[in-house]
Amino acid sequence: MGKILKALFVIIGTLVGAGFASGQEIYIFFYQYGINGLWGIIVSSVLISFVIYKVLDICQMEKVENYKNFLKGFIKNEKYLEIFNTVINLFILITFYIMIAGFGAYFEQEFKINGLIGSCLLAVICYLVFLRDVSGLIKVNQWVVPILIGSLSLIGMYIIDIENIFQMSFYLPKNQSAKWLLDGILYGSYNTILLIPVLITLKKLATNKKEQVSVSILTGIFIIILSVIIFFMLMKVDVAIENLEMPAVYIVSKISKVLEYVYGFIILSSILTTSVSLGTSFLENVAKTKKSYKRYAIFICVSSIMVSNVGFSNLVNLLYPIFGYIGLIQIIGILKR
Repeated sequence: MGKILKALFVIIGTLVGAGFASGQEIYIFFYQYGINGLWGIIVSSVLISFVIYKVLDICQMEKVENYKNFLKGFIKNEKYLEIFNTVINLFILITFYIMIAGFGAYFEQEFKINGLIGSCLLAVICYLVFLRDVSGLIKVNQWVVPILIGSLSLIGMYIIDIENIFQMSFYLPKNQSAKWLLDGILYGSYNTILLIPVLITLKKLATNKKEQVSVSILTGIFIIILSVIIFFMLMKVDVAIENLEMPAVYIVSKISKVLEYVYGFIILSSILTTSVSLGTSFLENVAKTKKSYKRYAIFICVSSIMVSNVGFSNLVNLLYPIFGYIGLIQIIGILKR
């Protein structure tokens, strides 16, 4: 498999997590703004693509070896560097917890199985993958992500009502504010926090300008396509969407049992790929030795099970916008380099 595709699949695997595939992120940041939400999707995707290119380029030009080394490029004060590095690592860890909670939430919503069981299952799988370091991350994504993209695209084409797409009443925003632009930027911003540590581990897969441009543009295109598919799927919701943990799953379950199981695979796969990416990023950032890497892996997997009781949608609604603002600081620093 080509280097560009390997990098692309790891990046998509990081971005398309529980919040995305479940429909929660698309609803919170875009759908509530109607047609403006579609513009928001484009804004966020362009921002993500730009940051991917810049980070890959910086990693090659400055021989960046780790995330802390990357931050030194725009945070010169050692004290502030440590604080910002800690905050970012905390965000990555919390988002890892959100993925574990999302896995449990799916089992609880769809199978009426205690969410703790699903969370425990994913935590164990993640631990086994972590033992293989970055090679485990690449291996999981290069097999799972192509299936994930293909399945989501096919289900979207089957569910989306083409006639309804052209009825402008569907696009009238419940939220009339101009906040759609800010939310589009924040969505791209918090995703770049997750991506940058992963991109540093992928620098050997995009070593020249052509490869860097290809990876960034392809990522933007795929994120727009997948986001728009879920956006249009949300039009089929016939209940109070804000009360659903996983609105996209609800839609599919109303149409076909077979599709429900297929989409279940999409949800669980997307959660797996993102949680593995996030966990690997955190471990690469904080572990100094192989021994400490293993200890940290045990810690984050065990603690994730306890935190998962907070609830998936609560975590997404509360934390993602907050960290979006933090991500803006990092983007400003990248623009100055």
